[in-house]
Amino acid sequence: MKKPQKMNEIAWICGTMFCALGVALCTKANFGLSMIAAPAYIIHIFMENFFEWYSQGTSEYIWQGILLIVMCIIVRRFKPKYLLTFGCAMIFGFAVDGFLWLLGGSGTYESMAVRIIAFIIGETITAVAIACNFRTSLPLPVYELVVTEIAKRYNIEVGKVKQINDIVMFAVSIILAFALNQSIQGIGIGTIVITIVNAPLIAGFGKLLDKCCDFSPRFPKFVDKIKV
Repeated sequence: MKKPQKMNEIAWICGTMFCALGVALCTKANFGLSMIAAPAYIIHIFMENFFEWYSQGTSEYIWQGILLIVMCIIVRRFKPKYLLTFGCAMIFGFAVDGFLWLLGGSGTYESMAVRIIAFIIGETITAVAIACNFRTSLPLPVYELVVTEIAKRYNIEVGKVKQINDIVMFAVSIILAFALNQSIQGIGIGTIVITIVNAPLIAGFGKLLDKCCDFSPRFPKFVDKIKV
């Protein structure tokens, strides 16, 4: 049997790009974003009334920067390498804006069938992206870093921290939606569906990836220097 290719660095690229594309597709579907992506989108809706340049991608990396600060307070430590994670957040934000541009802007697709297909594809590739993110040694996106660092700091199983984090982010999304926009735009039936299916999809794709891929790095010395 042919030996699997070393995928660590490729997994990081796939995780970042697939997640950005997934967010863009779910935005176009307009059934509601995940509890993780919704806060940045809700803030974007509010801020674009005042600043035209405040894109969804810009909102993503600013929001992730805020989460990074909150995480440092919770774990009571700061590592300089966390700044690399914020750099990843900026790349992710630019990718979100790029994919939205390629998909024709942030407006909702007119056809219900197209919206449903966009939502299904968006959620599926997002789950694949997160599964990739959890398997790479390169700097994690802030959303995943928050979960893993809190789990390590307090010796809690990652899955439990992820569940708690999802519930907290769902509550934050609702509070922000009503406080800033007096509506639930950004939250919908899609948010509920994602909340239910996200964890099983990530776990399932993770098992599949583990069977067919080798997540050891091609450039271990480089990875060791920059991993958080």
